[in-house]
Amino acid sequence: MLTFRPALLRSLVHYRGADFTADLAAGVTVGVVALPLAMAFGIASGVTPAQGLVTAILAGIVVAVFGGSRVQIAGPAGAFVGLLYTLGERLGAGNLLLATMLAGAMLFVAGAMRVGRMIRYVPVAIVAGFTNGIAVIIALQQVRDFLGLPIARMPADFFAQIDTLLHHLHTFDPASIALGSLSLVVLHFWPKAYAAEHPGWRSWARFIPATVIVLAVGIALVSSGLVQVPTIGSRFGGIPASLPMPSLPDIDWPKIREVLIPAFSIALLCGIESLLCARMADGLIRERHDSNQELMAQGLANLLVPLFGGIAATGTIARTVTNVRSGARSPVSGIVHSLTLASIVLLAAPLAANIPLAVLAAILLFVAWHMGDWLAFGRIRVFSVAHRVLMVSTFVLTVVYDLTVAVQVGMGLACLLFLHRMAGLSHAQWEGSTEDAQAQAGVAVCRLRGPLFFGAVDRLESVLDAARPPATRVMVDMSEVSYLDTSALEVLDDYERALRESGGALAVVGAPENVASLIRRSGFIEKLAGRQIHASRGEALAQLRIVQSRA
Repeated sequence: MLTFRPALLRSLVHYRGADFTADLAAGVTVGVVALPLAMAFGIASGVTPAQGLVTAILAGIVVAVFGGSRVQIAGPAGAFVGLLYTLGERLGAGNLLLATMLAGAMLFVAGAMRVGRMIRYVPVAIVAGFTNGIAVIIALQQVRDFLGLPIARMPADFFAQIDTLLHHLHTFDPASIALGSLSLVVLHFWPKAYAAEHPGWRSWARFIPATVIVLAVGIALVSSGLVQVPTIGSRFGGIPASLPMPSLPDIDWPKIREVLIPAFSIALLCGIESLLCARMADGLIRERHDSNQELMAQGLANLLVPLFGGIAATGTIARTVTNVRSGARSPVSGIVHSLTLASIVLLAAPLAANIPLAVLAAILLFVAWHMGDWLAFGRIRVFSVAHRVLMVSTFVLTVVYDLTVAVQVGMGLACLLFLHRMAGLSHAQWEGSTEDAQAQAGVAVCRLRGPLFFGAVDRLESVLDAARPPATRVMVDMSEVSYLDTSALEVLDDYERALRESGGALAVVGAPENVASLIRRSGFIEKLAGRQIHASRGEALAQLRIVQSRA
């Protein structure tokens, strides 16, 4: 049953003036922080900075109004950079927007069907692998603008990007490198917001985002003519001082089938990122979010944003943390964040034309470095082989191919490794005739343990070999079987048939209720000695003696 109850409604029940003041301050702060990130992620995703801003504005409002977390901030994210850039090159802009809308529909349906918790089934090794891979992709795509290389458009393929950069490396621009390096130094050493109190200028400087400082410095240097480097204006013609009107994307219908798998990848990545971000925010505000409501909100955002030319959006960790630590108390801060971005676009769009691309490249290089969990590679030796294989393969595939392939192969490997591990918990062995009564009756006892499913069929068949039964009357002790599926049941059925044809019988002892239920429903119980599951070995032995006496 669909339940649609946004966190905003719960927050407004006891909303006060002091709450609005706190949300207003937090929203303005995170809006200023989001400005350069939205433009930078738009450029890195292969679209214009204006499309990145539109995404941040619209997705921010939709998720704030309909989301399941009261502090989540949505917008374009680094997680999508490699995927969107590759899909845009392969499918075209119109089909990329269509894939985003289909992903939005998938997310809304997933939330409505209350499968938000299933996102947690994605192994941590896969998340770490593609997160680090995305960080490498983001960093690689910034080399062109950081070095000021005159490359019109970077290819989507990893090896083609390396080849293109190497062929143009000799054309680097010293001014771009100097400005980008200065930006990195400021980003690293500028007092971090919300840290401990600092004396002097650091006490107030820590409240001004470092990204705003490097943008202001870059704009000032370009506007004054002291530095001549590529800018947003020189490449994209600036940013329109208005929001676009909605329209359906231009779709290439023959490529529709190619859109479905990318749409699923976008939906899966959006779900993972948004719910991981919401869980992280829960730890900061000591409150649990509604994962299904959050998925529905993300779905609505990704359905709406492409109509205005925007790209895929999800919950963003950096902006959400900034929102929380700025004192946000409700989703109202997310609405203020979007209104702040919209105001900047409407009032200060002409200034954006002078933003140096080297500065935006430096910001994304800084984001990529802090986005990756590089220490995970150092810790990898302490984990199992399965964990290593999953993380490394997902990382390599994300970088070399794309996130779609990486997630598909990673989840496939995870399932195979899980099945192998579960099959290792299954055991089947013959017991010696330790009881005189069993030995005199000529009864063989087989003890089964663990989950008996299709992945353990080979182990089961190697012990219950219908061609070579150790006796005509066999007792199977299933008291320690945790699960039974139809594939394993078929092995038991074949074994029982072989015993019956040789004048013997099969008795089952101690099967737990979930196992006994399948035996009864399948009709297999009618073929067992006594047509029942025996509670004890003694009871089963007595029934097998009756079978012997009738033979």
